[in-house]
Amino acid sequence: MATTIHEPPQIDSERLPGHGKGGWKDLSPADGDLRVVQEYSPPPSSTAIWVVIFGVTMMFAAFSSALIVRKGSSYDWQSFTLPSILYLNTFVLLLSSVSLEIARRRIATFMGGLKNHVGQPNTQNPSRWLYITLALGLLFVAGQYVAWRQLAAQGLYLATNPSSSFFYVLTAVHALHVLGGLGGLLYCLRRLSKSTLRRNTLVATARYWHFMGVLWVYLIVLLWIKL
Repeated sequence: MATTIHEPPQIDSERLPGHGKGGWKDLSPADGDLRVVQEYSPPPSSTAIWVVIFGVTMMFAAFSSALIVRKGSSYDWQSFTLPSILYLNTFVLLLSSVSLEIARRRIATFMGGLKNHVGQPNTQNPSRWLYITLALGLLFVAGQYVAWRQLAAQGLYLATNPSSSFFYVLTAVHALHVLGGLGGLLYCLRRLSKSTLRRNTLVATARYWHFMGVLWVYLIVLLWIKL
């Protein structure tokens, strides 16, 4: 029986990476530094947080439109004075954005110093301002609960009137999103304690938290005007 011997495949060296003008070389930058291309690629955390912010914005825009239309087309709308603690809550939430920005800058400085001075003791505590932000966020949520209790003491509940229904829904949904932001802060604290916190993760968390502050200012103005 005859045996067929196949010749080994011929490899075109010009098609290999780094050879010629064709092949895979066209996928790399002209100067051969792939790191430059990677720096221009948005990190997944940054892309995801913008998607979340867009989704939350659309949801509250729908709530706002429903509130305006419902008030304009009803005769049973009952206006009421907003609980005064809401203004204190606004200050607390805005203050938490300031503390988070301080934390972000100090952590960046700390991590930069850690890379530049490996092996040298570092007595800084970059997580302190993150804990302050976390405490202020919890204080805000607790203040929202007090506001709901104050409104209930006036006899205004979720189903009492369309105006009170919108108040409870808008403030409760916002508080739930703030709790999500607190979860992000806890994640950053855990990563920071293990020295595995990525800069992109902290930036994405800060963007979301600042957005919650801006969103709340919008809501408090909307409620103050329409209720």
